[in-house]
Amino acid sequence: MRYHWMACYRYIFAGFAVLLFMFIFSAQGMTIIGLASPIGNDQNKEKIEPFNTTVILERVYLDGEVSQEMVHETGWSIENFWAKYDQWQLVDIDESTFVFRKQVNDISPLLKANGFFGITEDGVLSIFNGRPDQLRIIQSFFQIDIKKLESTKQEELIQGIPIKTKDRFVEVLETFKPYTLKKE
Repeated sequence: MRYHWMACYRYIFAGFAVLLFMFIFSAQGMTIIGLASPIGNDQNKEKIEPFNTTVILERVYLDGEVSQEMVHETGWSIENFWAKYDQWQLVDIDESTFVFRKQVNDISPLLKANGFFGITEDGVLSIFNGRPDQLRIIQSFFQIDIKKLESTKQEELIQGIPIKTKDRFVEVLETFKPYTLKKE
């Protein structure tokens, strides 16, 4: 008999707790969280307006060149905004400016248009904006032992080797890597 009364008290206590919970949180104008407005009350609804932001897209190319593009975004959904840039890495954020970065597995448009491999007076393999005789260096790589190079390869570097594709970029680097001057 004793067991029966304990179970009964438990059920009564649970029912009382549920009723108390329902009474407290179903009062006029309250929800479970207590923050939202009651149904049908339009005066407390927030006015939804589109957001405006500036997005800076940085593309980092294999040759080290970084290009930037500025985009002004207007949107209604932050979820759509993030989905649009899900392939990009967020690197900086300001009040209304987002900076995204992406590694591009290609050479930069600058190199495709006007890039040449060449050699500096010190014997450093470099990429030039234009022919090597104009001395506008974009990027330097490593020093080459000129004495080990064939005369045709030396002449190619002096004249400049055009870079039009990623494959050509990699090929030239691999060709001259064995001629790297070892520091003693």
